[in-house]
Amino acid sequence: MRDNEILTRISALVTEEHDLRDKLAAGELSTDQEHARIKELEVALDQCWDLLRQRRARRSVGDDPDGATARPAGDVENYRQ
Repeated sequence: MRDNEILTRISALVTEEHDLRDKLAAGELSTDQEHARIKELEVALDQCWDLLRQRRARRSVGDDPDGATARPAGDVENYRQ
């Protein structure tokens, strides 16, 4: 996945997140449904941002950014700040 594809994916995930919040406010889905899908979106966003950071880091040191790979959800969700 190239940088522009990752950024497009991030944009789509953020749009879906906003749509879910709007649907919740309009009573079109339950809080449980919204929370479950929001959690999935957050994980997917974390994976996308991680992949983009990997690609940029590889590029900054002269490595091939295509060598970066998406990490499992458990890895990106358990980073320490």
